Amino acid sequence: MPTARDFLSDVVAADGFIATDRLTGELRITKIELANAAGLSREAVSKSARLKAPSTQARLRDVVEIVNRILPWAGSVQQAFAWYRAQPIPSFGDQTAEDLVKEGRAEAVKRYLSRIAVGGYA
Repeated sequence: MPTARDFLSDVVAADGFIATDRLTGELRITKIELANAAGLSREAVSKSARLKAPSTQARLRDVVEIVNRILPWAGSVQQAFAWYRAQPIPSFGDQTAEDLVKEGRAEAVKRYLSRIAVGGYA
């Protein structure tokens, strides 16, 4: 089971870009499922020109950072990703982290997770 640090190093390539092949392998999903979970088009994660676009990389980085923050609590990358996709967050009207990332509200999720990490309320 990768630690939080291992997960990040496993999915970020030497050039600093999120490597979708590595990420889908860690999450045990397809590129289509990754695109859906990040609110991206299938082409954004499968065509190299679109994959390196700043907007695509930012969205993928948001997914990776949120999963990475959940990893210590969840116990595995797959369980952290399951939380990302399915766990309703009361502070956001029971939307999931996935819903919020798709809406462009990843920073709100990260602030929420930071608050919880220091003992704040959900």
